[in-house]
Amino acid sequence: MDSQKNKPLLGVLGGLGPMSSVYFYELLTSHTKADGDQGHIDLLISSRATTPDRTAYILGTSDQSPLPAMKQERDRLVGAGATLIVIPCNTAHTFYEELQRDCPVPILNIIEKTVGHLTEQGVEKFGLLATEGTVRSGSYQYFCNGSKTKCLIPTKEEQALITSLIYDEIKQNRAPDLSKLYTVAHALIARGAQRLVLGCTELSLLKKHSLDDQIFLDSLDVLAYHTVLSCGKEPIGFEEEFMASSKGGPA
Repeated sequence: MDSQKNKPLLGVLGGLGPMSSVYFYELLTSHTKADGDQGHIDLLISSRATTPDRTAYILGTSDQSPLPAMKQERDRLVGAGATLIVIPCNTAHTFYEELQRDCPVPILNIIEKTVGHLTEQGVEKFGLLATEGTVRSGSYQYFCNGSKTKCLIPTKEEQALITSLIYDEIKQNRAPDLSKLYTVAHALIARGAQRLVLGCTELSLLKKHSLDDQIFLDSLDVLAYHTVLSCGKEPIGFEEEFMASSKGGPA
């Protein structure tokens, strides 16, 4: 009898961008309780880095939709046996409904899970640090509807600093100018933000610069936590707030 039958197989629709996918795999591995290799999550990673830029298409500066490429990679993962799909890219979730609509397996939604986490924590206002595409799409604002949690977005000038940090530095493997991040962070906090969401998984890479996890909430941490749970594994090594906020089990 096939011992792998009925076991979950995770499909990671990645490459958006590539280093974020690498870091997500690291998070899954480091935060899964396992006595050895065999205790970890079986997964497949698709990293189609040539997928057209999501933000450029959302903003109308490019007519190259990323959706066909993402659908092809989704289908490739499903065809290879994936029973659950995750997308470690916030901006790509602008196309979530189209990706999930005709998909035979569930796709975890990083934005829904992150807003849900904030709501469970009693956060009334949070600041969004993300690509202009994610901000413009209103994805975070959408999941705040009907809740007591409100999303604060940067001004045009503040967003330009975050965009530069993502596209001119992180995506180009250049040393990040953290003053850009902190300038926007301080402005959002001054406007009432209780937490600041790293709503771009490339901003997640800045955690190695010792960001204050009492202020910054990484959406990629949230996705990793729920992915581990949804794959039937025990999450370890997360902040206490994660362990307290999701005692309901797999999503």
